[in-house]
Amino acid sequence: MASILSRFNLSLKTLAATAALTVAGFAIAASPGIRPDHPDTYVVKKGDTLWDIAGKFLSRPWLWPEIWQANPQVKNPHLIYPGDVLSLAYINRTAEAQQRSAEAPIPGIPLAQVEPWLKDLRVVDEFDELPYVVGLEEDRLRGSQGYVVYAKGLPASAVGQRFLIVRPTVRYTAFDRRGCCDSYAHDELDFRGKHILDSAQFWTNAITPGKGEFLGYELQRVNLGTVTRGEVGGIQASTVRLDEAGREVREGDRLIPVDASTYDPYFVPHPPKAQFEYRRAQVLAVADRYRTAGPRDVISISVGSKDGVDNGTVFSLWRVGSHKVDHVKYERTDDLVGDYGRVKLPDEFSGHAMVFRTFDHVSYALVMDGIKPTKIGYELKHPDAPY
Repeated sequence: MASILSRFNLSLKTLAATAALTVAGFAIAASPGIRPDHPDTYVVKKGDTLWDIAGKFLSRPWLWPEIWQANPQVKNPHLIYPGDVLSLAYINRTAEAQQRSAEAPIPGIPLAQVEPWLKDLRVVDEFDELPYVVGLEEDRLRGSQGYVVYAKGLPASAVGQRFLIVRPTVRYTAFDRRGCCDSYAHDELDFRGKHILDSAQFWTNAITPGKGEFLGYELQRVNLGTVTRGEVGGIQASTVRLDEAGREVREGDRLIPVDASTYDPYFVPHPPKAQFEYRRAQVLAVADRYRTAGPRDVISISVGSKDGVDNGTVFSLWRVGSHKVDHVKYERTDDLVGDYGRVKLPDEFSGHAMVFRTFDHVSYALVMDGIKPTKIGYELKHPDAPY
């Protein structure tokens, strides 16, 4: 997958080999996050991420801004560049400035791996009122670059305007957390945006019967089109030329104006602003239809911007502890033992994830590290939660 960052031909001339990021000895001694086996120095390389670099120095990589901000020579500790020499060894003199190249700074997470979720997916509250594809050239079933499609609901002034063509694919739902089963699920949608199973989706999900709290619809980018003719002369649909050779457009796909706003690729890690009610923040789904997620996999989670979650929020991931029947005390099958005979076992830590895009009630996060796979329904907690 192509990186979304511009590539430049660079040459970095370092004026000083001394550490550009130096932390005083007392700061090292006072910080419990310093790894005992940390290297004395590290030269930043192209392709690094801030999380990976911090992991070489700190036992808690999400705390790197607090550690590295202690260095007065660094104007902005969130902008680290290839060629920078990082050190935790105290040098009793002022570090000389390093010459910055034109190369982009090191991002907090591997952006190439989250590009589709930054550019191609979004979660909305409703889509029924959006313009939609009602037919295709020569009554085709599918169409791609160079073909035209016909859309209903576009304004008359839209000629020449470009639209993203998106497809409703997922309806996220939160269920009653007092129930016995998975608390979250999503329904996959057909070409009209109605519930049906469809094999061509990004996500796997927890299957839970019944109804619950609506969290949002996910729209997946399909193509890009330009309006070439409006609803004129008795014609009841606008003509849209497809401009991309990507996914094929079909009847029922929706159109939204191209969003010219850019996203911030530099995520500063930080803990959540508040602790959520237990079972409120959980893993909703795993990308690419996997059943489990490991480092560098994308997950969707059940909290968003209206819950105080923003880009860079770091969570720890936990398998929810089982309610285990005490077979030593109760000699009967599990289905004959009520809550009185069950023992709540501890939650089990699996790893950490960082949020990189938020919507009202749903966010996308990247699993940053882990000691075991993360699954749908896992609990999200403060990154330093002890249990």
